[in-house]
Amino acid sequence: MRILLTNDDGIHAPGLAVLERIAAHFSDEVWICAPDEEQSGAGHSLTLTRPVRLKQHSDRRFSVTGTPTDAVTMALKRLMPEPPELILSGVNRGANLGDDVTYSGTVSAAFEGALAGIRSIALSQVYVSEGMGDDVSFAAAESWGERAIRPLLNAPFAPRTLVNINFPPLAADKVRGIRVVRQGFHDYSRGSVVEGMDPRGFRYFWFGLHGIEHTPGHASDLEAIADGYVAVTPLQLDFTHEASLTSLAERYH
Repeated sequence: MRILLTNDDGIHAPGLAVLERIAAHFSDEVWICAPDEEQSGAGHSLTLTRPVRLKQHSDRRFSVTGTPTDAVTMALKRLMPEPPELILSGVNRGANLGDDVTYSGTVSAAFEGALAGIRSIALSQVYVSEGMGDDVSFAAAESWGERAIRPLLNAPFAPRTLVNINFPPLAADKVRGIRVVRQGFHDYSRGSVVEGMDPRGFRYFWFGLHGIEHTPGHASDLEAIADGYVAVTPLQLDFTHEASLTSLAERYH
């Protein structure tokens, strides 16, 4: 199996090293193309206003001066002699749960793979505030990654869909299992904009997304992680709200 790895934390991110070890369970032909710097929050953006530069680090290992979407595009159109059979994006440092997936470069890289008709999976390691910075533990992803991915290798994927996997912030032996759950959503009304002053006396602002859980029925990825499970969520690229089509169409007659 030919596998492409990418991420949004950058080519040197520890989560990418974890993903390499996970991918080794499935293949000895693993390609890597990732941003050369962290691109968290880049979403599904493309670099259009400046050139994208490519750097080769070793055989089948590359980085680009662009977004996760740029990295996947470059791999598919310029680097790989044949398309991959699987794209794995991650392991992200931090959660990609609920509607955070719309911001996520990790999930968007998998979106790009799905658009190309390739089986694509995004993986993220949730962490608690005490584990921020360089102290994030990927223990759950390291131990449970192979178990979470393997059942998906031969599962039917509908066109233009992908799977989003999140690992709870627990020691590997404390993870309770795997749940297949729907996408939740947050209430971002309490999100913050932190103001500060740089050393030269100029104001700056730093956005913080501190959403609170807000999922009817409590059967989503948010609750699965809170309960100590690996959350596996199928996502689709068709954002059309089918229920509104008829009522909106009637307004134009």
